[in-house]
Amino acid sequence: MPLRLNAFVPAAGIGERLRPVTEHIPKPLLPVFGRSLLSRTLERVSALPVQHIGLNMHHKSGVIASWAEASPYRDKVTLFHEDVLLGTGGALKNGESLLRDVPFLVHNSDILTDIELAGLVEAHHASGNIATLALHDYPAFNKVAVDPAGVVVDVRDAAEVCGGGRVLAFTGIAVYDPAFLAYLPEGASNVVDAWLAAAAAGKTVGSVDVTGRLWHDIGTPASYAAAVVGALRGEGEWIHAGRGVEGRDVHLDGYVILEEGCRLDPEAELRDCIVLPGARIASGIRYENCIVGPDFHITLDESEFLGFPATRYGVPIGVGGSGRRYYRARENHETVVRMVCQPDEPDYERHIEYSRFFARHGVPVPKLLRSNAASMRAEFEDLGDLSLYNYLKFPRTPIEIEGMYRRVLSSLIALHVDASIHVDECELLATRLFDFDYFRWETSYFYERFVQGVCGHQPCSREAIEDEFDRLALEADALPKTIIHRDFQSQNIMITEGIPRFIDYQGARIGPPAYDVAA
Repeated sequence: MPLRLNAFVPAAGIGERLRPVTEHIPKPLLPVFGRSLLSRTLERVSALPVQHIGLNMHHKSGVIASWAEASPYRDKVTLFHEDVLLGTGGALKNGESLLRDVPFLVHNSDILTDIELAGLVEAHHASGNIATLALHDYPAFNKVAVDPAGVVVDVRDAAEVCGGGRVLAFTGIAVYDPAFLAYLPEGASNVVDAWLAAAAAGKTVGSVDVTGRLWHDIGTPASYAAAVVGALRGEGEWIHAGRGVEGRDVHLDGYVILEEGCRLDPEAELRDCIVLPGARIASGIRYENCIVGPDFHITLDESEFLGFPATRYGVPIGVGGSGRRYYRARENHETVVRMVCQPDEPDYERHIEYSRFFARHGVPVPKLLRSNAASMRAEFEDLGDLSLYNYLKFPRTPIEIEGMYRRVLSSLIALHVDASIHVDECELLATRLFDFDYFRWETSYFYERFVQGVCGHQPCSREAIEDEFDRLALEADALPKTIIHRDFQSQNIMITEGIPRFIDYQGARIGPPAYDVAA
């Protein structure tokens, strides 16, 4: 990596396709879990040996300038105001005084990505290119034609390139030699024209293929929503509540992102929503698949909001163990959950039979609407997406939390007592014991996967560990047994209209009921 490097972060765009969001918040300052896109970009850029960072401004320039002055990056940032938009090339030419001495990285401020920057800079330094672009295979934006060596040969709407080349998409990230500035005219221009001009002059505009890395272009409300939901999903979460967000008796479902400074009044209801800073959800108001601002809201299709393309089964909502897939589909103005299994799915029959048996005896499971063993599919009542785990992600009062746990434990009685009395009606379940052998399987799994695999610990005496596991299994096996869920963790307890309901119960067994309570 070169010892000296500068950077330029374009932040002048109006964000027309994001209106009305950008009438309130400039696109670079759009929040993602309390941190703006611009903050995230500058953090990434500052991790490199960057001396100076240029930042251009036009739309809501005062807001961006104030943010930059208050940011941790203020000593590195030089602001370049544009009275009129200069375009992707003109912005760099306007920053020539900062960029003309050493190689510089350009990183768009309206993307959410984990593209590795140090490797890109090193590749450029070793190549002798006048420019090195970070490209990826993104069919919706594929326009940059490269030869087999990754050298840019054209930029056009093309599906194929002769001679084994490819057509890829520009990520908005590139490294340039200062000599590249000579190919940019004064005034407004497009950086693509400068790429082609440099190539025509015999200079090499190379590329690095970063296909497979996280990348979201924040150009529309749908792409913003999909990026934020994707980031939340990547963390294994469904709900994010920023600092200072609170509310009592609110109803949340699905992916809900509550940014700092928003307010929820009692009985406000949100399903799959992003609530921006300063927004207030009044009592009794319901939003679904929306981006909600201080005085506006934008409604999207569910597949747009989630960033999931709809399939012939519906919108994907989850993956079960083994070969189970779940989808949400609309039927007669309501939604159902479709389970689609692979032909060799071992739990399909148990899932169907347990559903019928539990429903007969008051266990709070989703209603089985229809099933087809030949196609290995079934449809269930839609319980929504608010699990107990997600319920607790929103700030709740101690009274609310205790009340919900009491309702969960009360509902468990139907499984441990009411259904257990009649377990002989369900042979598949009655013969499925949580006995000594199964306890020992679980303790061995815990030891191998967690103690050794995750923690990296090795016992002083494996024989002593095995003896202790045998003792525990014998003691547990001797306890009274009922039907147990066996995976009664908070993500398998759905909260539907304030009532706990159970899912993912196809692993139920006959075992000690304390196992569920401890889970």
